[in-house]
Amino acid sequence: MARIGFIGTGIMGKPMAENLQKAGHSLYFSEHHSRAPADLLSSNGTALPSPRAVTEACEFIILMLPDTPQVEEVLFGANGVAEGAAAGKVVIDMSSISPIATKAFAARINETGAEYIDAPVSGGEVGAKAATLTIMVGGSEAAFERAKPLFDAMGKNITLVGGNGDGQTTKVANQIIVALNIQAVSEALLFASKAGADPAKVREALMGGFASSKILEVHGERMVKGTFDPGFKICLHQKDLNLALEGARALKLNLPNTASAQQNFSTCAALGGENWDHSAMIKALEHMANHSIRD
Repeated sequence: MARIGFIGTGIMGKPMAENLQKAGHSLYFSEHHSRAPADLLSSNGTALPSPRAVTEACEFIILMLPDTPQVEEVLFGANGVAEGAAAGKVVIDMSSISPIATKAFAARINETGAEYIDAPVSGGEVGAKAATLTIMVGGSEAAFERAKPLFDAMGKNITLVGGNGDGQTTKVANQIIVALNIQAVSEALLFASKAGADPAKVREALMGGFASSKILEVHGERMVKGTFDPGFKICLHQKDLNLALEGARALKLNLPNTASAQQNFSTCAALGGENWDHSAMIKALEHMANHSIRD
């Protein structure tokens, strides 16, 4: 069994860490970043003072943090991961951050002799708890094979996409698809409701046809019922779409529908909903239409 450092025990990170412990691994947590929950410490978990101390104690170091600046701070700040990195160690960033920054972070960590993997996930809190996450990996094949047993404890659909940065690029692509599907389902149910049809029955009918999707199944039900507790927060999806739009500018691409979805999320945030589940995008469209599908 491996000695694993785990930094970032929030909505996603905590159940991921729990599943690694269930698989028999020993986990080490950094008190400098955030104090690990007591149940993680009582179940084969150890608290250490800093990311550097965690890195020195472990073979694998997993990061599950909100955004690029937090990852950079934990990696390269005072008493950071880089100060403890050395040959034989594997640093695995499972956060969703900038692909461009990821390539730079990887180069700096690889210079220490350690190996760097970017391995963002999809599946939300439900997938994290059930250990059914989709994991999109960028890194060397050798590092991937070493880390694969850890990924197996947290997910089901695990793919080595390519080199460093390619995992994060895949996650950005995933978030574009998810956002645009949420927008499509929102518009369809709003149209149906405004036209006088029962949106719950419309969703039920569409689930048996070519329009069926996981978004229609899960988030369509949330839209109909008005249950918008996260889940995956709108503010986090905004962050991911910002990465997509920033990347598009750098690549001289036009992503008009991605930009439209981001504007709808911004409307939700203006309505006080930045912490709503991202399925609540429909509330932006309802606001503009002055019509709720739940009335």
